[in-house]
Amino acid sequence: MSEKALGIASNGKQMHYSVGALIVKDGKYLLLDRRRKPYGFAGVAGHIEIGETPVEAIERKVKEESNLDSVTCQILFDEEVVWNECSYGDFAHYWYLFKINVDGTDFKLNEDEGKEMGWFTKEYIKRLNLEPVWRYWFEKLGIIKNENIAVS
Repeated sequence: MSEKALGIASNGKQMHYSVGALIVKDGKYLLLDRRRKPYGFAGVAGHIEIGETPVEAIERKVKEESNLDSVTCQILFDEEVVWNECSYGDFAHYWYLFKINVDGTDFKLNEDEGKEMGWFTKEYIKRLNLEPVWRYWFEKLGIIKNENIAVS
């Protein structure tokens, strides 16, 4: 197993550096139901390894988790998320979220990573049990409504 890149977050916690892929084709988003904590549906994602750039990490994770090839990637966000725990414990995360264009739509789920994978519409995503950080990303992007905002 490769070593994860580590840092210290603004709250003093140890911090992992992570990448996520927002993969969209024909108005549908590629998501998998995570097999490990934090549970829920999420985009392809993972930790950056020591010596890897965020772009190298996201291309690796897209291939590992979906067997799709990344054609282009565009950074959407890079930010610290101190409340985002992972399967390694109570770590903060510095995220690089990319919009990824892939070659084709015929994914092959890596069963070590997820229980199922599919292409989901915005309407269907609203009904899924999303991994917390992915709920945050989808709300921030306006893909789903933030249920914590009062509407007057």
